[in-house]
Amino acid sequence: MLQFQLWKKLFIVAIASLGVVFALPNVIGDNIDKSFLPGKQINLGLDLQGGSHLLLRVDVDAVKREQLENLGETIRRDFRTEKIRFSDLQVSEETVSLNVRNAEDTAKASQILTELGNDYSVSNDGITYRLAFTEAGLVQMRTRTVEQSIEIIRRRLDPEGTKEPIIQRQGADRVLVQLPGVDDPEAVKRLLGRTAKLTFQLVDMRISASEAIQRGRTPPGSILMESASTDGRSYVIEKRVMVSGEMLDGATATFDQNNRPAVSFILNAAGARRFGKVTGENIGRPFAIILDGKVVSAPTIQSQIFGSGQITGDFSVAETNELALVLRAGALPAPLIILEERSIGPGLGADSIAAGEIAALIGLILVAVYMVASYGFFGGLAVAALAVNIILIVAALSALQATLTLPGIAGIVLTMGMAVDANVLVFERIREEMSNGRSAIAAIDGGYQRAISTIVDSNLTTLFAALFLYIFGSGPIKGFAVTLGIGIATSMFTAVMVTRLFIVLWVERKRPSKFVL
Repeated sequence: MLQFQLWKKLFIVAIASLGVVFALPNVIGDNIDKSFLPGKQINLGLDLQGGSHLLLRVDVDAVKREQLENLGETIRRDFRTEKIRFSDLQVSEETVSLNVRNAEDTAKASQILTELGNDYSVSNDGITYRLAFTEAGLVQMRTRTVEQSIEIIRRRLDPEGTKEPIIQRQGADRVLVQLPGVDDPEAVKRLLGRTAKLTFQLVDMRISASEAIQRGRTPPGSILMESASTDGRSYVIEKRVMVSGEMLDGATATFDQNNRPAVSFILNAAGARRFGKVTGENIGRPFAIILDGKVVSAPTIQSQIFGSGQITGDFSVAETNELALVLRAGALPAPLIILEERSIGPGLGADSIAAGEIAALIGLILVAVYMVASYGFFGGLAVAALAVNIILIVAALSALQATLTLPGIAGIVLTMGMAVDANVLVFERIREEMSNGRSAIAAIDGGYQRAISTIVDSNLTTLFAALFLYIFGSGPIKGFAVTLGIGIATSMFTAVMVTRLFIVLWVERKRPSKFVL
């Protein structure tokens, strides 16, 4: 055990050196250039550096209404295709209902309606049919909507995947968003307040908007929509969506031919084919670009277009940047309603960090005094290894860019107390070997051999506990699990490898025949 191969020594020195390099950004002042260092400062959580806290509710009822309206349009189209005559197609908050005019068409109508999917239940009373969500379909729709919302929120708030915002589902339809270090909650609300549902739909030429307003109704299959600009215009738009934002392959903020801010987009292969087909078949007709239920523009199709286009309107440069970001991230499946909004200042975090530093310093001093008083020179070596352990914990948090929270600080302080446990086990086994009359080197060798399995077993069980806390925990629990897990891993390394290397170097230099422990 005391025969340390050269590669092991070099490995330990390399790990310790990397630890120092990655931990350095946390101790160098902000006025010094750190760009040459590979690591970054540790990310501080919301409780340590302040930030924004939002509790959102996903408007699942809006999705339910939209899906029922889409269901109504699907039924209208399918019945017309099959030449089934019907009347009074009504879409309410809960159901879609209609009457089949000819009794002989009921069998064919029943077959079409039952083939619309298992999410809907179909009931009929003679020629009157009603469709509604089943309980299972409603649960699936709600779950799917909230999960999609969380994914889109994450893409919008953290497009590069590096800021580590806390985004968690709470209850059936609520989402908690915490953004450490973000001091502009209004910008966050703008990003999340826009559904960004982009569609391309044909303008209905059978009737003008003014005629539709005068009559108080639009032709079946069409809807009256307002312009997104302030010109007060309205358009009669066909409900059928020809191309949707889900087919976008990219969007960037740019400028149009008149040097006005605009958003350029590229469609994926399926979207490009669809776009080319629609524009090819409808040359001369206005084609509306609709964002969140309002017509951004309705240019007339001059020629067949494939793959790309441009959205223009009354945008500022900042608005085009935000619009391009939300289009790239994807449309929210449902509007988000802000239930709770808080801006947390860094004052509490500064106090917590100062308290954590004091607790860590006192803990380190007490551990050092105890180890030196109990084990003398070997205790000093264990304290030196503990210092290496702390450096490695800081380096690992910096390298992984894990978020350090207040419970995370508690995990580090706890790890410091546990870090010397392995050394205590080894030193006690060495004492027992010495009391049995073995020589100094044999006692050290025997002590390590007897203690190593106990050290590994005890630390592995704690490591498993930290792993399960991370998997099943959330928020502060995860923060505690991260620092505890990293601390256990580095403690095993320093106790088994670093302290032993120190003792081996001492033995090689002094060649003691006996020593006091």
